Amino acid sequence: MPRQKGLSLYELQKRFATEEQCRDYLEQKRWPNGFQCPKCGGNKHYRLSNGMIQCGTCRHQTSVTVGTVMHRSHLPLTKWFLAMYFMSQDKRGISAVRLSQVIGVTYKAAWYLLARLRRAMGQRDDTHILGGTVEFDDAFFGGPTKGKKRGRGTEKAKVFVALSLTDKGHPQYLKMKPTDNIKQASVKRFAQTSIEKGSTILSDGYRSYSPALAGYDHRPKAYAPDSGMLRWLHIMIGNAKAFILGTYHGLPQKYLGDYLNEYCFRFSRRNFGAHLLDRLVIAVSNSSLAYSRG
Repeated sequence: MPRQKGLSLYELQKRFATEEQCRDYLEQKRWPNGFQCPKCGGNKHYRLSNGMIQCGTCRHQTSVTVGTVMHRSHLPLTKWFLAMYFMSQDKRGISAVRLSQVIGVTYKAAWYLLARLRRAMGQRDDTHILGGTVEFDDAFFGGPTKGKKRGRGTEKAKVFVALSLTDKGHPQYLKMKPTDNIKQASVKRFAQTSIEKGSTILSDGYRSYSPALAGYDHRPKAYAPDSGMLRWLHIMIGNAKAFILGTYHGLPQKYLGDYLNEYCFRFSRRNFGAHLLDRLVIAVSNSSLAYSRG
């Protein structure tokens, strides 16, 4: 897909200037085939003066944000759309400090917005699975470990990384998930939830990989520096580390998965341009507040 032109701030503010415009757009993304009552499944409904939707069958009242990451937010939808715009249109991301300045909210509110949006991104990508030819490895995120173990024995945060490739060997879609360890059971669990059975997996010859990747066309090779092996995957790892360090200047390990969700969501949709905001709105409107990082 050729890279699309980004969306200008002027265009955003023209399309989503009011609460009603934002609400109508969210409803289109949450119920593309028309409203469906979350309680009885009915499609007859009425708009109430307070913006709520009342089912014409069971009389249940709901809204487009109920149950999503926007649930019970006191911020106007126009602020949510501004946050989604700034988060989706800059590949470097945006910090809570900067977001609070550009959309006129407190730091606490900006942090809340970004955390909820990252949650929606992670949920959306969890519905997709990689296939075809996939580069796979583990990586380590964190500060210097002077005097401590390096490599796979490090105390840094451990992360599984999988990158699907096009038929021409170019990077396509990316998944990164923190893991407590890189033992066989953890490798198997990540593969089963992230990579389609029968896919070709390219990796190094680490001992946990081969037994855990039964059911895949696993092609391990002994890793050699400067060999070009897993080239694209290692570029993605380096870029993700630069993204986190450059925009967020380091972060607690407990939030690492959320920031990796943001990086992967944007990378896998890097060619959408102006439509990346639309992809994020879809993720948010179909998200669930009750979500675990796993």
